[in-house]
Amino acid sequence: MELAHFYTKSRRDFGRHCKFTAMSAVVIEEIPVTDAYKSNYIMRNPSITNFDTAPNMSEHEANTERLVTKNTSMRHVEGGWPKDVDYTDHNDVSKFRKKAEKDDEYKGAVKTLGPIIAKCMKQNNTIDIYEEYFSGMTVDHSSEPPSAKGLAVFRDPNEIKRAATSINWHPDPIASPKIAVSYSILNFQDPRFANTRMPQQSYIWDIFNPNTPDVELLPSSPLCCLRFNPKNSDSLVGGSYNGLISFYDLRRSNASKEITPTSCSIIEKSHHDPVYDVFWINSKTGNQCVSISTDGQMLWWDTRRLNEPTDSLLLSTDVKGNGNVLGGSSLEYNSEAGPSKYLVGTEQGTVLMVNLKNRKQNNGITVFDQGIGKHHGPIYSIQRNPANSKCFLTIGDWTARIWMEDIRTPIMTTKYHSSYLTAGCWSPTRAGVFFVTRMDGVIDIWDYYYRQNEVAYSHKVGDSNLSSIAVQGTQQHGGKLVAIGDVTGTVSLLELCESLAVSQTNERKAIDLMFEREMKQEKNLEARERDLKKQKALEIENRAREAQDKKDSKDEKMEALLRKVDADFLAMIKEAEDDESKAAESTALDANGDAILEEK
Repeated sequence: MELAHFYTKSRRDFGRHCKFTAMSAVVIEEIPVTDAYKSNYIMRNPSITNFDTAPNMSEHEANTERLVTKNTSMRHVEGGWPKDVDYTDHNDVSKFRKKAEKDDEYKGAVKTLGPIIAKCMKQNNTIDIYEEYFSGMTVDHSSEPPSAKGLAVFRDPNEIKRAATSINWHPDPIASPKIAVSYSILNFQDPRFANTRMPQQSYIWDIFNPNTPDVELLPSSPLCCLRFNPKNSDSLVGGSYNGLISFYDLRRSNASKEITPTSCSIIEKSHHDPVYDVFWINSKTGNQCVSISTDGQMLWWDTRRLNEPTDSLLLSTDVKGNGNVLGGSSLEYNSEAGPSKYLVGTEQGTVLMVNLKNRKQNNGITVFDQGIGKHHGPIYSIQRNPANSKCFLTIGDWTARIWMEDIRTPIMTTKYHSSYLTAGCWSPTRAGVFFVTRMDGVIDIWDYYYRQNEVAYSHKVGDSNLSSIAVQGTQQHGGKLVAIGDVTGTVSLLELCESLAVSQTNERKAIDLMFEREMKQEKNLEARERDLKKQKALEIENRAREAQDKKDSKDEKMEALLRKVDADFLAMIKEAEDDESKAAESTALDANGDAILEEK
């Protein structure tokens, strides 16, 4: 059955809007029930039918391919000379130029270009585009809210993801900014290496090319720490997982930019545990460095002769009294504080200060607070304040603590963070700003010039645990770029706002006064504690003396009582003996009297 209805309308009605009106329902067609077609169908039993009002949808995922960029260089040489002219020969060049200068077309071209060039030169001389209009003026950024933005992400090219254990910025401010990142897995007996070997590569990245590493370092064992030489930025020193010290020279790189160690220490005379930190020290040749490890040794090296260390020191709390040997987990060296002074953070949470000029007293080791002032776990980072070399920062457990060399207890401590802290450092440009990284992927920025009880700014870097941090710059420049590494080998580059990077007016003086005030307060508390201890000791001594006196007086009374009892006892015995003798005498007298009477 076919149902059709024709709609007809005039040409003038085309394009008009439809006009709908309400009307009653009309039955167009009716199909009655019939059994005529029943023989064409078969009853299905059972009959199953699925009905779903939700439309069927399919999920597809598409991702664009990663664009890998590469920087290449091109060298332009002098060209365009005729074939019969050798441009390397000065005589041929001079002859050709004289011939060309005599040409009329050359003279016409020079006359035509002359007015145009003169106009451009006059325009350039009219306004100095490089003129500094606001030189000598300082801008106050204190009212600017703190913020940070991500610039780039450097991912570990290796398939097996490792932790970025240390980050070090290139020391040359003029050269292209680069970071040296060491990669290693510090988990003991990691199950991923049951059948495979741990990757060994570490990389140097150019921050303008985050896709591919600039240089690839190939040590014999994965690096736990890596540091540029501040006097010669083409050389680096690294500490390996197996305790070796390796030296690298970037000038010896090949076409593939793979560098093997120029020299390496001998395993028998190296550390027995992973090298957790290494520093270049102040020397005439600039080839000496110092390393620290959890085996309790502190070793000095000369990179020209890495066969054996030049000096060694055992990190013991008491050398003569057989004290505890502490394992070093972090190291700090700053020549401004003294060329022979070192700060060591231990895995037991205690801070050690090493002064090689005072080796006669406990091998030059000064032990800081081992009581309530120490950390509850390993000290992952320790660094001196760039503006005040006597003040230093330690990162461990859930707190960051600020210390002074003159006292053995921390002068300031942050509140306990909600997550475990893994690393930290000072800002090189601002005296009161320091950074701490946490296990939940957040970086906290403290600004003690603004407030001391709360974090100034927190930034979520990622979901992975953060493991290392480094800030570019010195006291004179920089302080805006922050490189943060995590346990998956990803290094994130952040740019800080001006309020967190530019030093405020009188900030250094105010921070020094704050540290000095806190140090005096801590000294007063220590003096008060010493007085209380002395007073308590005197009270205990007086009580002991009084108890002894009471005991002595009680003994005297007891002796007097005993003497009195003895005397009474002796008197009673003597009295009893006298009574007995009198009784015997009276009995004898009575007997004598009776005898006399009988005789009579």
